[in-house]
This record gives sequence, C-alpha cells and structure tokens, in this order.
Amino acid sequence: MNRRSRRTRGFTLMEILLVLAILVVLGAMVGVGYSRVQVNAMKSAARTQICLLEDATKLYILDVGSPPSSLDSLITAPPDLANPAKWQGPYLEKTTLPVDPWNNPYQYEVTDAANGKFRIWSAGPPGTNAEISTTQ
Repeated sequence: MNRRSRRTRGFTLMEILLVLAILVVLGAMVGVGYSRVQVNAMKSAARTQICLLEDATKLYILDVGSPPSSLDSLITAPPDLANPAKWQGPYLEKTTLPVDPWNNPYQYEVTDAANGKFRIWSAGPPGTNAEISTTQ
C-alpha cells in the first residue's frame, strides 16, 4: 500500500468540523422553533382556562344576580352573600382555582357590577408585558 491511498480513506479535520458546524446550526434552528411553538401552546392553554373561568363566572351571575367579588367564590360560597340560598356552586369541577401555564394566579376584576361585567386575564409569560385574555 502506498501512502496516498491511506490518506484518501478517512475524513479530514476540516470536513468533520464543517459537518459539526452544520449540525449545530440546524439544532439551534430547531430549538428556537420549538420554543416558539411551546410559548404559543401555553398562551392557547391560558385562553382556554380563561374561557372556562368566564363561563363559570357567568353561571354564578345567573344564579346570584351579581358578579363574584373574587374567583374563590366560584368554588366556595362567599360569606357576604345577601341570599346564600342562591349560590348553586361549586361552579368549577376542581376544588382549587387553576393557575396559568406560568404558575401565576389568574387576575380578576369587576368592571361594572350593576351590569354583570367582569374581566379575567393572565399576566402572560414572565419578562413580557403581554397580557393574555379571550379578547386577543
């Protein structure tokens, strides 16, 4: 065997480094794409949970006649009800309030008690000021 045929059988260091660089670039592109998909899925899950809370709150309003003072009233009857017999809850299947996908409690405020208007939202992913609600 001569020396020249032995050299042509293997890969050079440059070829191996080039393949590794291509694999790293492809891996980075997949990782960024995956994180975007994950964030979008978490936002969608938050909107779905907000819809569930809004529906339960609307049932509460139908029974009691006014919006609850807090989301806790969907699980346990509030002690300050004028007519406790109207409360037909719990209005959620679980015994605890759900938290958003980022483990933060959902925010709730009554915007117009006389007309039964309220708002439920999530603060969104940490480090962003992107509120998530069903109106988005």
